[in-house]
Amino acid sequence: MSDTHDIPDETHHGAPAHTARTADAPHPAQEPHPADPPPPISTLLDAAAQAALPVLRAVRDDQLGWPTPCSEYDVRALLNHLFQVVVAFQTLAAKKDVDFSRTPDRLGEYGAQWPDRFADETVRLVEAWAAPGAEDGLTGGMQLPARTVGAMVLLDLTVHAWDVARAIGRPYAPAAGCVTELRALAARMAPTARTMNVFAAPVPVPPGASDLDVLLAETGRDPHWTVG
Repeated sequence: MSDTHDIPDETHHGAPAHTARTADAPHPAQEPHPADPPPPISTLLDAAAQAALPVLRAVRDDQLGWPTPCSEYDVRALLNHLFQVVVAFQTLAAKKDVDFSRTPDRLGEYGAQWPDRFADETVRLVEAWAAPGAEDGLTGGMQLPARTVGAMVLLDLTVHAWDVARAIGRPYAPAAGCVTELRALAARMAPTARTMNVFAAPVPVPPGASDLDVLLAETGRDPHWTVG
């Protein structure tokens, strides 16, 4: 997976707001209570950042050229990409346009301080998506539902943290609640993402695979990828 910000949301237009009830449909009083609403994207982003930061802080300078499960990125390029995404999606939360045409070399700019600067940017990301109205309406160049756009950066922060962890041989566990949100996003967007070469072909997983493994496989990753 590379850039998710260009993927259209195929459920954007959705079904009609009102559908006719059939004769044998249960009376509203008999219908089950709706499920609890999902947590705010800002809450999930904060949790995802806290899960990712220990992995990113563990990267050594001599590991920056190592390969990752994202074949187009080595560790350094992947970290710069993730930096770009975390900064850019602060702007998208404010319903403003972003230029993704180039990826700044933040690691080169910040030197040894890059992990601290990245942590600062994740705080700003959470604050941006916690702002009133951030999840409302449409945002981005393709005018996607704002929560979908917030879930895209959540996907990058979660899955790319796994990429880095695999590349450098560190353990990683995604934040609670994030994978549920992301499996729904990936399933909805995967067909279009594959036609745009954002996701690779899905990887088969055995019955009983973990939710994380299923999510990784949906994005075209081998959950058992190792260096070499």
